[in-house]
Amino acid sequence: MGKIKCLILAAGKGTRMASDLPKVLHKVCDKPMVVYPLQAAAEAGAEESCVIIGYKGSLVKNEVESYIRIGEIKGPVAFAEQKEQLGTGHAVKCAADFIGVDGNVMILCGDTPLITGATLKKLVDTHVKSGNGVTVLSAILPDATGYGRIIRDANGAFQRIVEQKDCTEEEAAVKEINSGMYIFNSEALTASLGKLTNENAQGEYYLTDTISIIKGAGMKVGAVPVDNNDEILGVNTHLQLETAEKIMQERLS
Repeated sequence: MGKIKCLILAAGKGTRMASDLPKVLHKVCDKPMVVYPLQAAAEAGAEESCVIIGYKGSLVKNEVESYIRIGEIKGPVAFAEQKEQLGTGHAVKCAADFIGVDGNVMILCGDTPLITGATLKKLVDTHVKSGNGVTVLSAILPDATGYGRIIRDANGAFQRIVEQKDCTEEEAAVKEINSGMYIFNSEALTASLGKLTNENAQGEYYLTDTISIIKGAGMKVGAVPVDNNDEILGVNTHLQLETAEKIMQERLS
């Protein structure tokens, strides 16, 4: 199986939070959001992690290190800086040295505090057992508006991810979405990052483009739906933060 590593995307400011505090440091049940995916990754077998920092990165680094010191996060945890926000693909490129070519690497978001170790373990196990180049954590939503859709072929095999704005009418009707969380074969990810371009409307490097590169290279790609859609809730607003807080309180009670 090789080593399992974890990369956490935590470089954004989170402008919709209307706060000077980096988004991932907003608290859910008295713990910064970024702590939760780090804990879940360790529960799923990640032996080491790396946090991509950007906006007020030293604050994020100090906070994560304080939770390592008290034993709430298992180390080692490295940090890589994304100096400019040029997309998710660029963020991951900033941790190229950490990713390397050995084993597999999970890529998670610092603003998804509800993700659990059990779900990530299922993702890891499916990925390894299937011998995939990449496995996407997906969800089946009653209303998929705003999310990239998982398009499968007639046999149910993964074909591609289509962003909302690029969807045809038929694709827009698909209910299975991309959560933005993945596990990659490290060697395949490293090779595909070298082929990324920013030739798109946003002028950004998209991590999702690596999936079609890996598939095009002949490797298998899969998607595993979560059992509980709450787990993929991303927090971008104070309202979503309140929702996450309520769900976490119910979990802990």
